[in-house]
Parts: sequence; C-alpha cells; structure tokens
Amino acid sequence: MPVSPARSFAYDILIRVERDGSYASELLNAPRMDTLSREDRALTYELVMSTLRWQSELDARIAKYSSQQVSRLDGEVRVALRLGACQLTHLERIPAHAAVHESVELVKSSGKRSAVPYANAVLRKLSANAKAPVVNAEPGNLRELAVEFAHPEWMVARWIDMYGYDTARGICAANQHAPASALRLATADAEEELSEAGIRIAPGALLTNARRLLSGDLAHSIPFRDHHVAVQDEASQLVAALVGKGGRILDCCAAPGGKTSAIAARNPGAAITAVELHEHRARLLKERVAAMNVKVVIGNVSAIEFPERFDCVLADVPCSGTGTLAGNPEIKWRLKAEDLKGLQDLQVSILRSAAAALAPGGRLVYATCSLEPEEGEAVVEKVLQGQSALSIVDCESVLEELKSLGELAWAEPKTLVRGPFLRTLPGVHPCDGFFAAVLRRNND
Repeated sequence: MPVSPARSFAYDILIRVERDGSYASELLNAPRMDTLSREDRALTYELVMSTLRWQSELDARIAKYSSQQVSRLDGEVRVALRLGACQLTHLERIPAHAAVHESVELVKSSGKRSAVPYANAVLRKLSANAKAPVVNAEPGNLRELAVEFAHPEWMVARWIDMYGYDTARGICAANQHAPASALRLATADAEEELSEAGIRIAPGALLTNARRLLSGDLAHSIPFRDHHVAVQDEASQLVAALVGKGGRILDCCAAPGGKTSAIAARNPGAAITAVELHEHRARLLKERVAAMNVKVVIGNVSAIEFPERFDCVLADVPCSGTGTLAGNPEIKWRLKAEDLKGLQDLQVSILRSAAAALAPGGRLVYATCSLEPEEGEAVVEKVLQGQSALSIVDCESVLEELKSLGELAWAEPKTLVRGPFLRTLPGVHPCDGFFAAVLRRNND
C-alpha cells in the first residue's frame, strides 16, 4: 500500500527542515502544496507542526524502545519515527496501524531498508505504550514545564526568571497549539468579498481593522490572491500602527512586507522607502507592494546613506523569533542561548542606523518578535547610552492615542506594556510575542 500524499509531503518537509534548515511555514505555503486536496493540505500541516512542536517528547518516547541513541540515527529514520510517534501519541483520529505501517514505508522508500525491522519494532512498542508518561517530573518546577510542553530547559528557565512561573507556563502551553489566523483588511470592500467567497470571519481582539479567520479556504480565495486581505498576526499589525503617520517613512528590514503594506495603507500620501538586504526577498516584497506608494531598496540599511531624513522609521529587526514558536516550532530546537549575543550586536547596529535616518521630531519604532530582554530592552538601553538625541516615548500613551482614534480595540492599553515598552506574550495576549519601543528624535 503506497504512503498517503499527506504523510509523504509531511515527511519531505520535515526532512528539509532537519537537513537543510528550512522553515516549515514557508514549505507549507509553497506552490507545490496546491497539488494536494484541501483535506490533505490540512493533514500535512497538522503532521508537520505537531511533530515539530513535540519533538523532544517524541525523541524521549522513541529512546525508551530504541537500541540506538536517537541523535545517532540516520536523519531519514529519525524523522520517520518522529512522524509515526506523533500520530500515535497526539493525533488520536489516525488509526495506530496506519501510523505504524506508513512510517515504516517511509523508511523503506527513503532507501534505508536495513532499518525497516528496527523502525517497525520501535513503533509497535510505542503503539502499545502510547499513553505512558515520558518522564516523571516534580510538579511546579522548571523540569516539569520543559517536559510537559516539549521546550528546551534553558529557554523555559529564562521565561520563568523574566515573567514568573505561571506566565511562563502559559507561554509554553500557547506554543503547543496552532495560532489563530489573524487577518488585516487591506480594502474597504474586503470584508464583503470574503463573505461572498464563503469565508467566515470574526472581529479581531487588538485592532478594529483586524479579523479572525473562522472557516473557509482563504488561501485560494479571490480577495486573498488580489491582496485585498492579508494574513498578519495582530501584534505585528499593532507594531505597524505604532509607527504613526508622516510624509517620509522608512522601513529598515521590510521583507516579507506585512508591516510595510500596513504602514502604506495608513499613509496613502507618504513616500515610503522599504529596505531589504536579500535580493530574493526583495523581489517578493516588490510584488507585494507593487500597487502601493513604496520604493524598494536592496541593501544593508547599516551601510546606506540616505539623502534625506524620515518622519517615521520602523526597525523591525532580525531576531530569535521566540515570540512566534506556535507558528515556527523548529526555532526551539535550533536556537542556542549563546546565539542571542550575535543577534544583539546586529540589532544594535540596525537601530543606530535607523536613528541616524530619523528627522528631528520624528518617531522611530524598534521591534522584535522575541521574548528575550537581550533583544528588546537591552538593545534600546545600549543605543541610548551616553547620548541625548533620542528619548523614549511611553508606549501606553501611543496606545491610548490609537484607542482614541478608534483603531485600538483592546480595552486596557496598560496591560500591553511593561515599563515604557510594548510587550505582548503568547498565552497572555491573543497574538504572538512582540517587543516594541517608541523613540523620538529631539530637535537638533
């Protein structure tokens, strides 16, 4: 019996994530996925994301019945075992015999025929003990959280230290579920067009122009293909709103263009410059903003000398992405604590360049989708140290302004901030984890 299309696609994606460092979300939205039926696309998504979210737990389950260390298995065998283990322990509607048989077939089709008896034996034992606990950990401590929610201990320890045990638990729990699909309406008629396409939506939680997808095939709908509606996390939309309004606007790290598009929609008469370092990402950005008042520049924002200064600048910098683990679970297994220093150096460089491009009296928004203080508060502190050209604007006051303008739907703006900064947290707020600082250049 051949392997089902969903399992075959899921296996291929997981191999590429493991072997090539690819991102699952990009592969799951690649054009080749359109060759699958709607049902198979949904199952492929669930198989890939569940396997990645629960990877450490799955490896621990496999290790119980394996004669070899999981880390020393051939990648093709390891991924097939994880995929089978995930179906046996987390996807109850899939028959155990199908999960075992097709996972073994994946090992066989990958050219690892000598590993077939081993894989079959491990998965059959796993099937018989699918509900057994993985590790007995004392309730209420770091180890218990890391095991229960399949997160690296070093990461959980940081969140407990930064946010407290209960909030850290909420973050971990939220990361193990598919995030709600948040939408941004890009045209006045978008809501009506979605309804005509059979797509059900509900009001957003943070912003009045945001919506939540309830049901329907958005990806293949006309309003989505025509860019009348965009999939964009509500915290990401909020960061774009913080930028405000101006005649000349700079987006320092613009691709893939979600925030650029949102800024352009709020500033239809502005001249917007969007900078992107990587040429292939810049091409995609150009396609996305082709009909907008946006000029795309390919280059390193830290090396570009702009002929003019800007009224508004957004520096949404490359970061660890620990605020987006619900949608990008592979980050958990790639990121190391020591990586944060290199990321911070890059972020400081970009923020300094962004500040240099800001006109007197202008507004600069520094943002990351990270939960780590090294990438948020510490970066702002380093850039502001020893200079008086920039000052911090209290984010709560900016949020209150958005609320008075009817743009912010969230009832209590103060619950979105820590100190003077925006700080959203999965499990606490209905969105990804984001940090944002609003800075102002003092008059020269």
